[in-house]
Amino acid sequence: MTDPGRSFPRRLRHVLGDVFSLVYLALCAALLVWALVASALDDTGESMAGVIPLLATAPVSLLLLLLPGGLASVIVAVVVGALVNAAVIGWCARALRRGGRPDPAP
Repeated sequence: MTDPGRSFPRRLRHVLGDVFSLVYLALCAALLVWALVASALDDTGESMAGVIPLLATAPVSLLLLLLPGGLASVIVAVVVGALVNAAVIGWCARALRRGGRPDPAP
């Protein structure tokens, strides 16, 4: 159960503060930077490097990719997808570490 006294940013920081979430976010950031650099350096226009960060942050990024906007839309889709997935990863890691014990209030 969630504590009704905790604000949304505090709960989000609690979930995203897990080491597994942070490693995942760092990996997604590195993939996004790599894809942007690889696409910028490809003068043929046939680079498929942008697919990798989208797949790493699926399914949310694939849903957001339907929004119009070109490169900005792709970047927003990857960032939001990574944040949602990192929150799920953090929540799962904390639940597995907790086992059958209730979540202690910080």
